[in-house]
Amino acid sequence: MMEKARLLLISNSTLHGSGYLDHAEGEIRDFLAGVRQVLFVPYALHDRDGYAAKAAERLGRMGFRVSSVHRAPEARAALESADAIFIGGGNSFRLLKTLYDHNLLGPIRRRVAEGSLRYMGASAGSNVACPTIRTTNDMPIVEPPSLQALGLVPFQINPHYIDPDPHSTLMAETREERLLQFLEENEIPVVALREGALLRVEHGKVTLKGVARARIFRRGEPPRELAPGSRIEL
Repeated sequence: MMEKARLLLISNSTLHGSGYLDHAEGEIRDFLAGVRQVLFVPYALHDRDGYAAKAAERLGRMGFRVSSVHRAPEARAALESADAIFIGGGNSFRLLKTLYDHNLLGPIRRRVAEGSLRYMGASAGSNVACPTIRTTNDMPIVEPPSLQALGLVPFQINPHYIDPDPHSTLMAETREERLLQFLEENEIPVVALREGALLRVEHGKVTLKGVARARIFRRGEPPRELAPGSRIEL
């Protein structure tokens, strides 16, 4: 775990019954306290202008100044001048490919590791904070050079985790079955975040926050439930 890294990893940006980032506003305000400039990364969606405007308006109402990396003359220069980065949700494959295209993985990793850049992600933005995007729910609509991602945390995340429905007639694999299959091939643990859950990473410690429980998957062990407020030991 990167001792100086500070991250807020959100399962979903919109929770049923509330607006964009409403359910996470308290945590966002606390996490970004003192930040002057947030750099938004809209690469996970096709409509980057619309996405950037949405994020700027919502974070602006919280008192934060937001610029979008896709409008910057030089993406890496924009990254170097930011105090925090917010990578929004969408398609994880498209997001990761574009980060590779702009050679941003290394600079983001370096600045977060040294503690000079706070990292906030939602959904796909949380996926790319992990060692790989192998536990995303998304369709591979594009092909990045690698599935290797930022590796800011030593575990995988599965956002929008859905529990098996005992009354469903659907015969496809459940999310739990797919994550257990991942662990048949990989040693790294998976934190499955239900909607409304988020992770706060500070000083090498990971705490489950939000309004929903999480499920921890480890190879050779039954899945374990954690309640909000729990420290995650991995």
